[in-house]
Amino acid sequence: MADRSEVCVLVPTLNEAETIGTVLDSFSEHGFENILVIDGDSTDGTREIARDHGARVIVQSGTGKGQAVREALRQIEAPYVLMLDGDATYRVEDAEAMLEPLFSGRAEHVIGDRFADMEAGAMSRLNRTGNGIINRAFRWIHGRNLEDILSGYRAFTRESAERLSLTESGFGIETEMAVECVKHGVRTEVVPIRYEARPDESETNLHPFRDGATIILTLYQMAKTNNPLFYFGSVGALSSLVGFVLGGYVAYDWFVPPRTSHEVIAIVSVFSILVGVQLLIFGVLSDMIVALNREQTRRLEELAEQLGGDRPDRTGDGPADGTPADTAAGADADPETDELASAGERN
Repeated sequence: MADRSEVCVLVPTLNEAETIGTVLDSFSEHGFENILVIDGDSTDGTREIARDHGARVIVQSGTGKGQAVREALRQIEAPYVLMLDGDATYRVEDAEAMLEPLFSGRAEHVIGDRFADMEAGAMSRLNRTGNGIINRAFRWIHGRNLEDILSGYRAFTRESAERLSLTESGFGIETEMAVECVKHGVRTEVVPIRYEARPDESETNLHPFRDGATIILTLYQMAKTNNPLFYFGSVGALSSLVGFVLGGYVAYDWFVPPRTSHEVIAIVSVFSILVGVQLLIFGVLSDMIVALNREQTRRLEELAEQLGGDRPDRTGDGPADGTPADTAAGADADPETDELASAGERN
């Protein structure tokens, strides 16, 4: 069973001077000694406070939370990572529940569900509505219910993180991690946590409309490789619908007196229907290819595990290259003795 010495607490920050000290102290007091703060060039003294409270501090080379997380993961050597925001909305008391599925081997990635126990005023009605829409869209597009894909409280193994292809730079990083977990078959578990309101003096870095639009766009773009039938099929269905509506309008004006022809609109209608049907067909074919690729990948992983388990033990007393011990021992014998022995065998 692993312990907290094998856990790196990762805290991305940007102007969190009012809360970062409290967050770091709470984790230090609960036995977490390996704490990494990656700071987005704060101007309020966040880095100095973090260093004073015993954390290892790195200034990220780029901008955005996503870039900070990707850069920090390259600096972490611990087998387990516990990631949270530095705004004092997440509690250290939930850390044990977050890490337990990793320690027991049940999961490789754990998401803290904020909606399970949310303090009054912790999230505005606008943000709550936006989170609900995004979570429903995730279930619809990617076929998994992870309850709260935008949660910033996560625990995962470093090995599983290396399997994820992360490219997002901003607040879309949590969405991208959730999609990548589904895409690569990373065993994911959801744990209920307590989500508390930010202190009054702490200001959020989240912009609901701009960041919400970015997250929705990220969800849709990532469907291209995870659910191509939805990605291409949605556009194809929309194009076909437009074509049929235009075609219905042309047909109505042609058959209902006074008859009027709309040649240009008819051409546009046919073109829209053809494009839509082709996109739908392309989506079906792409979905079949993705499904086949997943099956082949799963079989290769199973084969690799079997080969790894059947590998012979090379830690015995014999030579590492499989040479018999008596042969290897005779390699250093006297050449004259070897020649006499060979002559005796020939006789």
